Amino acid sequence: MIPTQHNLDSFKYMCQNTGSAENSDKEPINMIRRLGGLAILHSYIMKILVLLLCSAVAVTCGKVRQGRKFPDEFVFGAATASYQIEGAWNEDGKGENIWDYLVHNNPDAIADRSTGDVACDSYHKYKRDVEMMRELGIDSYRFSISWSRILPTGFPNQINEAGIQYYNNLINELLKYNIDPIITLYHWDLPQPLQDLGGWLNPLIVDWFEDYVHVVYENFSDRVKSFITINEPAQVCYEGYGVATKAPLMNVSGIGEYVCARHIALAHAKAYHLYNDVYKPQYGGVCGYTFAVGSTAPLTDSEEDKYAVELMVQQQWAIYSDPVFSKDGGFPKDLLELVAEKSAAQGFPKSRLIDFTEEEKAYIRGTSDFFGVNHYSGSLTSFSLYTPQAVPSSMDDIGVGQMVPDDWLQSASAWFQKMPDSMYITLKLIKNRYGDIPIYITENGWSSYGGIDDDNRVDYYRSALEGVLDALDEGINVKGYYAWSLMDNFEWLAGYTECFGLYQVDYKDPERTRTPRKSAFVYKHIIKTRMVDPDYVPETTVMTIDEGH
Repeated sequence: MIPTQHNLDSFKYMCQNTGSAENSDKEPINMIRRLGGLAILHSYIMKILVLLLCSAVAVTCGKVRQGRKFPDEFVFGAATASYQIEGAWNEDGKGENIWDYLVHNNPDAIADRSTGDVACDSYHKYKRDVEMMRELGIDSYRFSISWSRILPTGFPNQINEAGIQYYNNLINELLKYNIDPIITLYHWDLPQPLQDLGGWLNPLIVDWFEDYVHVVYENFSDRVKSFITINEPAQVCYEGYGVATKAPLMNVSGIGEYVCARHIALAHAKAYHLYNDVYKPQYGGVCGYTFAVGSTAPLTDSEEDKYAVELMVQQQWAIYSDPVFSKDGGFPKDLLELVAEKSAAQGFPKSRLIDFTEEEKAYIRGTSDFFGVNHYSGSLTSFSLYTPQAVPSSMDDIGVGQMVPDDWLQSASAWFQKMPDSMYITLKLIKNRYGDIPIYITENGWSSYGGIDDDNRVDYYRSALEGVLDALDEGINVKGYYAWSLMDNFEWLAGYTECFGLYQVDYKDPERTRTPRKSAFVYKHIIKTRMVDPDYVPETTVMTIDEGH
């Protein structure tokens, strides 16, 4: 069956409950019909009544209801990550991390053979970065700590005070201008000495991570009130230790990602308990966990394809989030059964995916104050789309395939196409799975090849934020939105060939000049008005700081 917009609309309808936007389109008419005699009124009067009824029941009339506003307490922010922007890779006592090692020892792995040695030079230009945040008017800035910058050996036997001071300077600059810092404790840049000992495949990583985050909490939790333990565990485990598309480029498919999944859940839980037990009582604050969640939709309306969606969800992100957010804890049951069956058939004496003990489940379950979601796009899913994969591998374990229709707009990233309604579908998937939990969109953005007039990015942001408004209209507990990214940066294996920034960075300029794109002005307008205006066109190319920022 050829996928159509009807299939996506059907899936969106399936995701919704009776109070949804699409159902509410028809509700005013149904109400009028129930009023009996009013049905014979002149069509002009009918239209007025429809508008009045829409206002009375506070429902969405049409796909985009003009005038919807984000709540006053809704947080708007921007996000970055340490290796992608800081540079200063070997300055002031910083140690080597797995990305330093990769780009210097395997340069052909990077699309343009570039490195993050200087990147955006934010280590030296953090004040300009904060100035850009003030220009945008954001409420909060999400950044990550470089483990190797504060612990050069990976262990707390050597604490680099220059690294601590850099983050103190950044935090103080943010607070000076009433921008709330949110720290990501781990965004993929493991110290190389720890990788030499096995990295996330070594069970001792759980304790190593706790030792590291203790140093972070001890130095910054007096001023920082929001922490994220780990960014996108799927990318750490599946891409880093399964299919080798992220550092450390270990291809241990079907085994490595599952071993990593156990260790990373336990490491997260240890970091959460440390904060919750020691630092939260002193300073208050929250500690959460961020996952990459795609909008996985069925290729057809068949029950088989709907089940394929569930298996893809389990393989892609629920394997990491279920242990924390599900009622029973532990890995997803269907995935456990499938991997056990495949492992036995392949001659393994035990399952390649070992569930947690009951004690471990209890220790991990509930260890997050919010669900952080990084969302970009999605795909259509079906058993019929499956093609043979490596054996063993997690994709072979579930036997499900994916596809993207040709009419979805392609970004500069091969993996990233603009899926209709993807933000709404994603938020609804999370709500349906875990109930009424606080959700922060910790990354969302569009990749381009560069240039200032980034209309596709503008359209993407508007569509995504309309999806957030749809979710808010349904009562989904979305608390905030962080644009990815504040500025262009080193985009992992793509190097500098893909641009995600609201601000363009000139890498040919030693000063790494930052220039606002059209999307920066549009995002600023959305933040200022707390509305998505599809007709807004920036009247200037000069970015200024508004009063109060």
